[in-house]
Amino acid sequence: MRFRDTLKVALLLPGMVWGDGVIEVRGLFKNGAVLVVNGEQHLLRAGQTSPDGVRLIAADTRKAVVEVNGQRRTLTLSKQIASSFAPLQKRTTTVPRNAYNQYLVTGSINGVNTEMLVDTGASAVAMSSTTAESLGINYRNDKNKGMARTASGLVTSYRVQLDAVSVGEITLRNVPAYVNDGAYPEVVLLGMSFLRHLEMRDRGGVMVLEQ
Repeated sequence: MRFRDTLKVALLLPGMVWGDGVIEVRGLFKNGAVLVVNGEQHLLRAGQTSPDGVRLIAADTRKAVVEVNGQRRTLTLSKQIASSFAPLQKRTTTVPRNAYNQYLVTGSINGVNTEMLVDTGASAVAMSSTTAESLGINYRNDKNKGMARTASGLVTSYRVQLDAVSVGEITLRNVPAYVNDGAYPEVVLLGMSFLRHLEMRDRGGVMVLEQ
């Protein structure tokens, strides 16, 4: 068999072996895949790289394209689990734009309801210390203390990990966030530490968030 023919066969394998490593595909969905790399499971979106150096280039419900050490391979679901695999269900939430061109939504943090502003310009979920105290978040820890620039100038800020952030049907766990001393921002900023895990699109003045 010529090298070119060998490559064509390899591209259709359900798993991949490189060096001492093994990759299996356990789940496939649009622009994402569940990969098992050397026994460790990772949920990757297109463009993300696992700690083992496996990069997901593209994926759909039939196959995943991965890159390792500069080489790309197309993988299908592992045969031993394909019969029991159920595709991940999409969860969608819509947020209408208000008269001030803002996307405000009532969600919850650690199970407590609060108003949030969808803000793609914020690197992470952010809230004031006033809001954090009302939500019962213990944030004062000198190890996680820093400074943040707000509309009111530089303020003391604390890095925290939120157990759960929910908006409609969507819930993400262990979400990084910042708590700023004082009363700003007035509402929780739903920043990219939450939004980056979702697909977002504007549909006629309505923000569609899809997990």
